[in-house]
Amino acid sequence: MGCGRVGATLAQSLESQGHSVAVIDQNPESFRRLDADFSGRKVTGLGFDRDTLAQAGIDDAYAFAAVSDGDNSNIVAARVVRETYGVDRVVARIYDPHRAEIYQRLGIPTVATVRWTADQVLRRLLPMGATDEYRDSSGQIRLLQMDVHPAWYGRPLRLVEQATGSRVAFVQRYGDGLLPTSDSVLQENDVLHMLVRTPDAAAVERVLTRVPVES
Repeated sequence: MGCGRVGATLAQSLESQGHSVAVIDQNPESFRRLDADFSGRKVTGLGFDRDTLAQAGIDDAYAFAAVSDGDNSNIVAARVVRETYGVDRVVARIYDPHRAEIYQRLGIPTVATVRWTADQVLRRLLPMGATDEYRDSSGQIRLLQMDVHPAWYGRPLRLVEQATGSRVAFVQRYGDGLLPTSDSVLQENDVLHMLVRTPDAAAVERVLTRVPVES
């Protein structure tokens, strides 16, 4: 639902991967954002209206993305699709970060556009720190991309876990993703991704952006 720049890009990406796609938008002019060779359905209407959803083929849907420019419309559509039609894979784009947290706790996966954009800008302004990549539905567990003080280079990742009380999820090294082993060592230019409890996030950031404390 929603054929703005995000919706059109998403629809075309899914179709290029071999999926059957239907796009819903209130404004038929919005479909002009789709490439001329887009072969999916184009349905004019409200994404939470049953007749509109039926035209889009909701009964056969595997997943539903609500990415219109209205928070309320996205949430209502996501809930209707999940609760009425039993579609498990539903995601809603939310501009208001406070609402996004509430709906995450209700079990509706959300993409908080404003928060994500602000985090990305802050990361470039203030590079030492952590950037949100994912939160579980309760908001208690976060996947964070962590900046680390250069003094951590050459140290085993198990020491990173011991010092922070958190888990190393994976490391990106020269473009490749690596799962840590018991003898993995953090190298210069590695990008560190960690699973962290939300209450511990600030403390983990402080530990890793400073010189390690020798035990």
